[in-house]
Amino acid sequence: MAISGFEGFEKRLELQFSSHDPDIGVGLRNLDFKSIEKVLHEVQCTVVSALGNQHFDSYVLSESSLFIYPTMIIIKTCGTTQLLKSVQPFIHLAETLNLHIVALRYTRGSFIFPQAQPHPYTSFSEEVVYLEDNIPESLCYKKASVIPSKLTKHSWHVFSAGAEEYTEDDLSGLYTVEVCMTDLDQTLARKFFRHPNDGKNGDSAGREMTEITSINRINPKAKICDFAFDPCGYSMNGLDGDRYSTIHVTPEDGFSYASFECVGSIYNDDMADMVKKAVKVFGPGTVSVATTNAGRDMCMRIKNAVESLAMKCRSSSTDEFPAAGMVMFQTFTTRRNRI
Repeated sequence: MAISGFEGFEKRLELQFSSHDPDIGVGLRNLDFKSIEKVLHEVQCTVVSALGNQHFDSYVLSESSLFIYPTMIIIKTCGTTQLLKSVQPFIHLAETLNLHIVALRYTRGSFIFPQAQPHPYTSFSEEVVYLEDNIPESLCYKKASVIPSKLTKHSWHVFSAGAEEYTEDDLSGLYTVEVCMTDLDQTLARKFFRHPNDGKNGDSAGREMTEITSINRINPKAKICDFAFDPCGYSMNGLDGDRYSTIHVTPEDGFSYASFECVGSIYNDDMADMVKKAVKVFGPGTVSVATTNAGRDMCMRIKNAVESLAMKCRSSSTDEFPAAGMVMFQTFTTRRNRI
């Protein structure tokens, strides 16, 4: 916890694994919960709610979310958590299941309170050094980049490493969209505060917030696992077949923040609409959207969707990563705001 306020911007880590055995079954989903808890203890967070389906397991954490697929782990944590301490433990746990790491991607925005972050999160260069020291040499296709924007306090940090060079054939139609929002509309943000002595637990209060904010309408097909913190704050994971989505909210005035993340598919045509609905829930003053392998057409559709909410695109930048493909970073502000 920073003296000035809670750091909403998440650190996100994606680990992809493979096996020499073509029939891996549920793979990483075989990891026992005690082992997962031990890793999360090192990261400095805990599980507060969980839900799974036939494709993956979803955990809402005390600081953000964890998703475990048969061959992939996605974990994102906020505050001053030690996310990168999960890299080696997850790699070692996967090895016990005869799975070996083939790719890693670490992303984050610009911290609101960078001075409050512990080492190595005090600078992106230190994070990169830490990652390179804790991944195997087989992940030889590496690149670290800070993708800039015209909004000086908003840039996108990406480190990727892979055992093989990325090709479009690897995409399988999937892409990732990460949306970060600051300066939330105060009236909308108040919906994520709990009433004192409301008699509810985190699960029931979370369900109520999901409904009154229309978060349940962003993707009506998704099964939602939600949780409301006391006295304020909210997290949810959505499960729609093999597609996940997640939202996290820090609603306090002065450092309000919300994030929306979703995996998309070229076989589904609803991503731009979902991003629009998510942004509308919070009425932010500033929005950044990072897409990994969404394709330029989808990026343009997302841009148009955000701009339809009386926002203006202030900058758009792309970068190519040998193990991850194209990342586009777009920033928006309300039209009344200036850079």
